[in-house]
Amino acid sequence: MKKYVCDVCGYIYDPAKGEPDAGTPPGTAFEDLPADWVCPACEMGKDHFSPVS
Repeated sequence: MKKYVCDVCGYIYDPAKGEPDAGTPPGTAFEDLPADWVCPACEMGKDHFSPVS
């Protein structure tokens, strides 16, 4: 699964880790996050994320 980086703050969402503190279990692909999911670091929406190459 691909990692995604927040274009605003640089936070990297790693699907292997998920965000257990926010209720997102490990193994959750970025594409499977809810549409209203926000960056845990800066609270920007999914549209502010880009795939990590």
